[in-house]
Amino acid sequence: MPRIMAIDYGKKRTGIAVTDPLKLIASSLTTVGTHELIPFLKKYFASEEVEQIVIGEPKNLDGNATDATALVNECVRILKKNFPDLPVVKIDERFTSKIAFQSMIDSGLKKKDRQNKALVDEISATIILQEYLQRI
Repeated sequence: MPRIMAIDYGKKRTGIAVTDPLKLIASSLTTVGTHELIPFLKKYFASEEVEQIVIGEPKNLDGNATDATALVNECVRILKKNFPDLPVVKIDERFTSKIAFQSMIDSGLKKKDRQNKALVDEISATIILQEYLQRI
């Protein structure tokens, strides 16, 4: 059964999460350098079936676009160009980084581990995916 993938796109790093085959649980997959995203996805899609990509869309508190919104829109364009048969859905990602950081604290991670920005991106992608699953 195909999975759903979530992407927390960033200028330097991109967090990635996927569902289980039944699309019930969101799990973190990895964090890759943003410049490595498309090659990583091509390799991943060659071994795993994915039916949809969900990408976090940065917004200000008032709902307007942020400076990072243009970067995400460009990523969506590149995803659609490289994977034209794969639907890409944008989902509001406000507060995901803060929720990710708080979940790291709540789970008892040491301060040094909480400073790992790649882990924050991975957890953020998982939160984006879990929120999407709750909506569908």
